[in-house]
Amino acid sequence: MTRILVIGGGVAGTTTALALHKAGFDVSVYEAHPDSAEDIGAFLTLASNGMRALAQIDASAAVTATGFPLTSMRVLDGTGTELAQRPLGEADNPVLRYRCLRRGELNAALHTEAAHRGVTIRHGASLASVQDGPDRVTAHFTDGSTATGDLLIGADGLNSTVRRTIAPATQPCYAGEYVFYGYTTNTSRIEEADAERITMVRGSAAAFGYAVSPGGQTYWFARVAGERLAADEIAHGTPGRWRDLLMPLLRDDATAAAGIVAATPDDILVTNATEIPTGAPWRSGRMLLVGDAAHAASPATGQGASMAMEDAVILAKALRDAPDTDTALSVYETLRRPRVEHNTTVSGNISRGVHTPSRTGQAPAAGPRDEELARLLEWNSRIGTSQPGAAVLEGGS
Repeated sequence: MTRILVIGGGVAGTTTALALHKAGFDVSVYEAHPDSAEDIGAFLTLASNGMRALAQIDASAAVTATGFPLTSMRVLDGTGTELAQRPLGEADNPVLRYRCLRRGELNAALHTEAAHRGVTIRHGASLASVQDGPDRVTAHFTDGSTATGDLLIGADGLNSTVRRTIAPATQPCYAGEYVFYGYTTNTSRIEEADAERITMVRGSAAAFGYAVSPGGQTYWFARVAGERLAADEIAHGTPGRWRDLLMPLLRDDATAAAGIVAATPDDILVTNATEIPTGAPWRSGRMLLVGDAAHAASPATGQGASMAMEDAVILAKALRDAPDTDTALSVYETLRRPRVEHNTTVSGNISRGVHTPSRTGQAPAAGPRDEELARLLEWNSRIGTSQPGAAVLEGGS
């Protein structure tokens, strides 16, 4: 049986392990963090395409047990005027509805599911280097231990150690804005119409979004264009500092944004929006990058986690269906690169203010049309090659 090492136990790595396990591979995950609570402060939305990918590996229930659904979106301008309101994603399908949840909760849910299926996740395993040979690949960890397999998947995020081995010249780039995340229960209960709805505000000086959980907690974010914040400033920033920085950008708008931020006492964090340049190498020998390690994008389109989940399913199917590993990795890259790099470009353009978002306030992901993507993700359809470099779907049940 093919043995696969997955470096990184975040969203991309754990979902990849679940998909590979379903495809029949012997897979183990190696995570540098001592537990599953990586980036516990930030939240994210899983879009319908990400939820569809989870459904194909029987992981929907594990994820929908946490967070809350989002079935509609409205877009406001800085005056509070409604520009658009519409269903969000596949709102009529309970399995495929958008979901809002904390990243740490999502990681924990995926880890629990992996453990239930017998997938090994080793915590505290920080990768030091990789030795790639003609027949096997060996991961060397900082504690002196090693692991050897037939294939190594780098799902170790933006600052990937695996990527430094595959493409040492590739460096993450600032995408033109920094992003605040916060939570508060101190605002008055939003009206009933806001249940399962995300509100996006195109403010005069910042983009703002918020959604309210069934328990009455407001999840919010703000995207601010400008020079990147210094790492030391982020490391030593306080909630009060972040409120002082953000409030002047929101208070002139006639929306709820300033009031929400003012009512947030402690739960505020900030990060620089960062991306991986398109065209960067994804693989070398028996090593492959997935998720943010390969194609991190700014958060403007809200597709990072969902794209990683698509990666997981399509990689597992390619390895399952192709005649050999090299062909499988070529097919995978052929299928994935146009879609994810379009998303990186669109998201980066929005962050830099050089692209006008769609009327829904959220740019669509690229690549196959919805029905084509659904067929590609469908577990029982097979991925084949009609000619070198051309990936196709074969008939499935």
